[in-house]
Amino acid sequence: MNTSVFFTAALVTVATLPLGGSRGAAQTAPQEEPAAGIVLVPGGPFLMGGEFDEERPRHRVVLDPFWIDRYEVTNAEYADYLKATGAAEPRYWNKSDRFHSGEKFPRHPVVGISWFEAKAYCEWRGKRLPTEAEWEKAARGGREGSAYPWGDQPDRTLANYEGQGTLPVGSFAANGYGLYDMAGNVWEWVADWFDSSFYTGSPELNPSGPASGKEKVLRGGSYVDGIGPTRVAHRHWYPPNAQYKWLGARCARNAAAPLSVTP
Repeated sequence: MNTSVFFTAALVTVATLPLGGSRGAAQTAPQEEPAAGIVLVPGGPFLMGGEFDEERPRHRVVLDPFWIDRYEVTNAEYADYLKATGAAEPRYWNKSDRFHSGEKFPRHPVVGISWFEAKAYCEWRGKRLPTEAEWEKAARGGREGSAYPWGDQPDRTLANYEGQGTLPVGSFAANGYGLYDMAGNVWEWVADWFDSSFYTGSPELNPSGPASGKEKVLRGGSYVDGIGPTRVAHRHWYPPNAQYKWLGARCARNAAAPLSVTP
């Protein structure tokens, strides 16, 4: 991938077929970088947060445009990283078919990786972890105020939750930005430290979380959770060295043109 090439932010209609099945459909989505599975999310304002505890208050956030991976990091992609770098294998790698971890399950999301491992992988790819604000904007898919990436009602046909294990990435329909599994399958590490009260004083432009902390934020819910954590505003957190069978990642990358806050 040539990361020196910049792309326009024009919207295009992209027909996408999920890797794990045929339940996806054509989506009107931001431009996709050719052969890279990465989508440009348009910049601008959105309303971040929800109605529960650490999700409050809802607040206006303005983001620069950014790229984010269409899919969660897969076992196949992580296997390439291990071979190229000699990094230590994740906690469950090739140890048990029950967790779909390792090269036998190439299209399942990698699990059992810590925040440090997720960060190292994304940097090896020439990318980074998304900020919490970027992740939420991407998950909303252009739906302002909706509870889930698809709307306000729970729907078992649209996400992997309360399940027996991970499913291949892209097994369900994409959201409005053409992104898959923004709800369920695996929790996704983001860049930010967690602070339950951060939203009360969050910067409006490109917030990146507290300067320090004890836990890192995760988003999206997973196959072991109920429907609640799959809400786009839901915040979860673990120490950055946590390695559980429901923890994965998705990478992001900066786009070219910055924005300014406007009234």
